Amino acid sequence: MFELFGIQITWRVLLDIGLVAFIYYNLIVLVRGTRAAAVLYGLVIVLVVYYFADQFNLYTLNALLGEFLTSIFLVVVILFKTDIRKALASVGTKRFWTKSQVRDDTLDQLTKAVMSMSHSSTGAIIVIEKNMPLGDIIERGIELDAKVNTELLETIFVTETPLHDGAVIIRRDRIVAAACILPLSSKLKGQPMYGTRHRAALGISEGADAITIVVSEERGEVSVAMNGRLTTSLDETRLRRVLKNALGR
Repeated sequence: MFELFGIQITWRVLLDIGLVAFIYYNLIVLVRGTRAAAVLYGLVIVLVVYYFADQFNLYTLNALLGEFLTSIFLVVVILFKTDIRKALASVGTKRFWTKSQVRDDTLDQLTKAVMSMSHSSTGAIIVIEKNMPLGDIIERGIELDAKVNTELLETIFVTETPLHDGAVIIRRDRIVAAACILPLSSKLKGQPMYGTRHRAALGISEGADAITIVVSEERGEVSVAMNGRLTTSLDETRLRRVLKNALGR
């Protein structure tokens, strides 16, 4: 125990401050760069206006904002329901020691297949499951159990095959499902250069920590979606580097 500015500081106080700082830091990291960040800024502005309305005796404005703030918890739950669900799922699957679950030879086979499909302009969408299970997505597709293989991936996405229209799910070093339907993001509406595959890739990345690779059927362009963001125009070297970084290599 020690004293700072006349305040007794104990290990419990330090622990309390540390836990609160940790929670706030992770909240900031969670919402940074998302629509939730803009909403949070809006709530901060409302609180500032409410404070000044109280200080300057603006009774009507103060009463109106007071009614709004009394139901702030319900408002936050409604506005951030997707982000809250993702955050809780992320906490539930958090690991203290992260280790890549995909071997180098699997990445080699995957990268080779993606670049081959890129050169032939074969549309494809491949999801790599990380810590957050995708069981509900897998159940809606055709379940498989096959080792990741270049020829198999290329065959699945041939236009004439029954499994080409949908996503392939990779768990560890196995292809566990094909023809899976993914949720669509609303981010790319009105951008004709990005089709349903890109919106689906962003959609799954907004609700899970998965890594999604997309090959454009029109341009043969390779993109990767993670954490609600899309990285486009990847060549083989950049694709391999992005995947290794995302998998914690």
